[in-house]
Amino acid sequence: MTLKETITQEALTIFKKEGLENISEPYLLNRLDISQATFREIFRSIPDLVNQVMEYDLTLQRNEHQQILAKSPNAVEDIMCLLVHGIKQVKSTNPLYYFHLQQHYPQAWQIGISHLYSYSYPQIHGIINKGVLEGNFRKDINIPLVTKIIMEQLNMLLNPTLFPPDRYNLAEVFRSIFLYYLRGLCTDTGARQAEHFFAHNQI
Repeated sequence: MTLKETITQEALTIFKKEGLENISEPYLLNRLDISQATFREIFRSIPDLVNQVMEYDLTLQRNEHQQILAKSPNAVEDIMCLLVHGIKQVKSTNPLYYFHLQQHYPQAWQIGISHLYSYSYPQIHGIINKGVLEGNFRKDINIPLVTKIIMEQLNMLLNPTLFPPDRYNLAEVFRSIFLYYLRGLCTDTGARQAEHFFAHNQI
C-alpha cells in the first residue's frame, strides 16, 4: 500500500466514524500523523482529499461486489448479498457522513451520485435480467423501470429531508425499503430462493 493509499484509507475511516462537519486541516494532520508538506504533496485541499476518499471508497465497494457476486449461485442471492453488504455499510457509517457530504462537499457527493448511474444502474439492470432468464424474477417485469425505481429508492434513503439521520436508523430504512420490494419481484421459485437466503443469513 502506498503512502497515499494509507492516508486515504485512514481518512475514510475517520470520515465514516465522525462525519465531516468539523474536519479541519490541522485536525486531520494530527489524526493522520503527517506533516502539512506531506499533505500538500498529495492533496490540493481538504475538498480534494474528500473527493479522493470518495473515489477510493467506491473502488473498494466495486472490488467487494466482485468478490460477493463470484460466490453467489443465482440472481436472487446476487441482490440479497448486495443488500446485506449495503446494510452493513450503512450500519458501520455515521449517518451524518452522508448528510455532511451533501451539505459541505457537493463535488464529492456528485461523484457518488454519478457512480450510482454509471455503475450501480447497469449492475442492477444486469442482475434483474439474469433473474428473469433464470426464472427467479417475474417475466412481466419492466427491467429498466424496476431498475430506475430501485435507484430512486436509494436516493430516497439518502435524502436527509425524508429520513433525518437523527430520527431514523438508516440501516433499518434500507432494509424496509428493499427487502419487501425485492420479494415482490420474485416468482414462486425466486421466493423460495429468497426464503432460503433469509433462513441462513442475518439481515
